[in-house]
Amino acid sequence: MNLLAVDTSSIACTIAVQIADSVIERHEEQPREHTRLLMPMIRDALQEADAQLTDLDAIVLGNGPGSFIGMRIAASVSQGLAYGAGLQIIPVSSLAAVAAEVFATSNAAEVAVAQDAHMSEVYLGLFSRGKDGMPVPMAAERLHRQGSIDEFSADNASQRIAAGEGWQHYPDLKTINESLFSEYSEVLYPHAKYLLSLADPKAAIEPRDISPSYLRQ
Repeated sequence: MNLLAVDTSSIACTIAVQIADSVIERHEEQPREHTRLLMPMIRDALQEADAQLTDLDAIVLGNGPGSFIGMRIAASVSQGLAYGAGLQIIPVSSLAAVAAEVFATSNAAEVAVAQDAHMSEVYLGLFSRGKDGMPVPMAAERLHRQGSIDEFSADNASQRIAAGEGWQHYPDLKTINESLFSEYSEVLYPHAKYLLSLADPKAAIEPRDISPSYLRQ
């Protein structure tokens, strides 16, 4: 499939264009710069791919959870582009995209992704490695306070990795759960090329039906 993937749910502004087997990615980690960066990155990647929006089959949206404002930026841009080019949108979990990168670059059997949700909470996603190497949710993504992760025990810690910026932002959360993990990944934010690997054409929706995964009202 020919796809454009977009995620601005964290401080990372990340996009990727897939044309057949070729993938071109742009990724910058600059807080509060998504509005300025996003469209030039998309135009630049499409130009490098020698492609137009109308050449795409769908837009893949990193749908959070994450920054409220960040998610709205990606959602509104994706909607505008999709309406203009007559495309559908495939929403993908931004936490699962982090897990997909960890699985692709390690031998982990399980990954816990934590991203800062403010108010002493993280957005938490728990994933196991599927038969195809892709992340499989072990529980519904949720807001999690500074406490233990009850789904895990120390028995399988050697096969489990923690990822995401939330572990750095809340060191107490890391201390409470340190017996559950063998290591803490350097993968902190979503990279758009891993959104592409999670895109299921059957999950495509009309642009008007986008519903960002805020988790908190």
